[in-house]
Amino acid sequence: MSTHDSSIILKNPSLIIFLITRVFMAFSYQMLTIAVRYQIVELNGKALDLGLLGLAEFLPMFMLTFIVGYVADRYNRKVIISLCLITEAVGILLLAVRSYYGWINKGNIFAIIFFISIAYSFQGPPMQALLPNIVSKEHFPQAAAWMASAFQFAVILGPALGGVFYVLGPSVVYLTVVMMCITTSILVLFIKMTQSQSKRDPVNLKTLLAGLTFIESKPIVMGAISLDLFAVLFGGATALLPLYAKNILKVGPMGLGLLQAAPAVGALLMSLYLAKKPLKSSVGKKMFTAVIFFGVSTMIFAVSTSFILSLLILCVMGAADVISVVIRSTLIQLETPDEMRGRVSSVNLLFVGTSNQLGEFESGLMASLLSVVPAVLIGGLGTVVVVILWTKLFPQLLHADKLKPSTDEA
Repeated sequence: MSTHDSSIILKNPSLIIFLITRVFMAFSYQMLTIAVRYQIVELNGKALDLGLLGLAEFLPMFMLTFIVGYVADRYNRKVIISLCLITEAVGILLLAVRSYYGWINKGNIFAIIFFISIAYSFQGPPMQALLPNIVSKEHFPQAAAWMASAFQFAVILGPALGGVFYVLGPSVVYLTVVMMCITTSILVLFIKMTQSQSKRDPVNLKTLLAGLTFIESKPIVMGAISLDLFAVLFGGATALLPLYAKNILKVGPMGLGLLQAAPAVGALLMSLYLAKKPLKSSVGKKMFTAVIFFGVSTMIFAVSTSFILSLLILCVMGAADVISVVIRSTLIQLETPDEMRGRVSSVNLLFVGTSNQLGEFESGLMASLLSVVPAVLIGGLGTVVVVILWTKLFPQLLHADKLKPSTDEA
């Protein structure tokens, strides 16, 4: 039997539990996001309020990056995840109660979301670092593809489910999310995992920054993380989809919903394919090629005036992005010793969060200066230029052949 047979992966009970928790957590996040943003609008929120909400979500990770990574490496990762989920459930329950009794206002929402985001910040690094503790190295690329499939499934259906439940009231959405968080917090404790016993190093600047130091010493890891940062920074076309739907494609809010779902559909289909047919060679070149496809697709989308063509191109963008995500996440995790994965994952999450936030800001700024189409066109071109530069700056990443660690972990 081939070591890449999907049945080998799916016969791993801990991986199945982890897949379920991944789906539940992604669904919870998507439903919470929809409910909170709808409620902000219903409370006469302005565009600035939505921006401040994003800031409340991002600031905790920005401030706590090095601390949460150290915690993920020093303590039991699944226990950390479970405690974080319970903490998030408390915050979301508070949103439900205040919404039900009419005690909610924008200030309440900002404060509670900030509190929830602190817990979410501690949850992120151990979640990223946990998968290598569940599956073997040879099965990791396939498992990563299954994880991507689970996430994209939730991205497609989660907002719709949140919207349907919101019709019954925001407190209904919040209570549903609370139940999902509590269920997930219990499920994750049943995962069987192996985690290296980390040294009880003192908490000082050197140990807190060890993840950043490690990334700088590993060209493949540095190249993979920074490629994502700058490629997403320039290729943030999805931030301008409402303007395309209203002014260029003229398809209205229903068309906007389809446009927003299209990248996730492409990503889901590609991640399912990669789960069945994992990449076996020349992964560095395939990752760079995928990012080039992402950039070129962004440019085609920029000038498209056909709704059907735009949907297809967005699907291609999603598919190309998930190829890059699977390869990048696998390379990063397998190149990193287990006792460092939490700190490296925390830095990676910071880069991803920064690229998403700054990417939306860059797209909006360029659109305000140049108009929408030139802004997206230049963004796509910028992504292609970044790929060309990165092939020169990080030749080790370009020539990475197989998804396996370059050296055995100690």
